[in-house]
Amino acid sequence: MDSWHINALDVEPRKPHIVSSSGDARAIVLSLLEGEHLRDHQVHERAWVVLIAGEVEISTAAGARVTGGPGLLVEFGPGERHEVTALSDARFLLMLTPWPGEGHPHTMTLEQKAEVRTRAAEHVKSSEQTSG
Repeated sequence: MDSWHINALDVEPRKPHIVSSSGDARAIVLSLLEGEHLRDHQVHERAWVVLIAGEVEISTAAGARVTGGPGLLVEFGPGERHEVTALSDARFLLMLTPWPGEGHPHTMTLEQKAEVRTRAAEHVKSSEQTSG
């Protein structure tokens, strides 16, 4: 058995602290200062956010929105885009499963990683041409 006192962990704002990671799941503690955001966030795995301290507003790209304090539990499907805004200094636990999820860079071959880099570079170049 492993155990953690999440509020006692030394977690710097906006610097994820991995508390546990295996082939089944990953548990990460994050802290945000009042007014900070995790903007347009997305993971490859199913994700659960459990608010430990503070108050947050969590919204999805589809328009769903929830506000809550300690004890709030929010679940996201794989790839579901979301944003977390700290309404006060906040600390939350993020659980990801399975770890790593399908499409995560850790599960890709070198060829797949090269293809993703090429597409990303093309996207940046296209964005620069459109905005320039």
